[in-house]
Formats: sequence, C-alpha cells, structure tokens
Amino acid sequence: MALKLNFPGLAPAIYQALASVNSALDASSLGKSLIDLVFLRVSQINGCAFCVDKHAHDLLELGDNFQRLNSLVCWREAPCFSERERAALAWSEAMTGIAGKHVDEELQQELPMHFTEIELVDLAFAIGLMNAWNRVAIACGKSFSMRN
Repeated sequence: MALKLNFPGLAPAIYQALASVNSALDASSLGKSLIDLVFLRVSQINGCAFCVDKHAHDLLELGDNFQRLNSLVCWREAPCFSERERAALAWSEAMTGIAGKHVDEELQQELPMHFTEIELVDLAFAIGLMNAWNRVAIACGKSFSMRN
C-alpha cells in the first residue's frame, strides 16, 4: 500500500509558510503566467502529476492555450515561447537538475538580459519552491485528480 500523508493537516505551520511564499511570488513583477509556466515545467521534470494538472489548469484559466502547454515538454523546438520564457525555462531545468550538473556560465550570463536582479531572485525562489512542493507531494502520496 502506498504511503498517504495529509501533509497540510499534519504540518499546518510549514504548509502555510510555503503557501505564503506562493502568495509573495504572485505579487512579484514576474507575472502569474510566467510563474505558472515555470511551475508546470518543473513539475513535468519531477513527475508530479498533481502539480502538472494544477498548473496546466491555472495557465488555461489565465488565457494560455493548449498548444503552448502541450509544447512545453519540447520548448526548445517550439516557436511559441518568448526569449524571456525560454530563459526562465532553461534556468528552471538547470536548477531542478542542479545535483547532477551546476548551472553553466553561459546561462548565468544570459539571464540578466531578460530579468532584473530582483526578478532573478524571485525566479530562483519560484523554482526552488516548486521543487519543494513536488517532492513533498510525491513523497507524501498526493494523488492526481482529473478536472471536469
């Protein structure tokens, strides 16, 4: 039997602390759409079905289209992403896989062309936060739920 833990109920203070980081990021200059795009890509990489469903749904509600969401797994080849989005996605992938390979210098030099220093810090927190949510959700058995 798979482990199922009610992490919001068992650790409400920690859960609320992470949720408050989400709220702070929503107020950042990055924009909800870019944050959710990053959240979706990180969740795809980590294999968190619950979070993939949630952030794809959120992006559709924000007016994004199915083609872009469907193309996110191959964003480097898809023409529907801006240079700013591409930089954010590249950094998302690099930070998510940082245990295997550190962020290369070329990417580090490119990022300031698309983001202010504050935005880079906000983006780093967004990527780190989504990795934390993914790991807790997967480890504690958060189940996937299809939306109607």
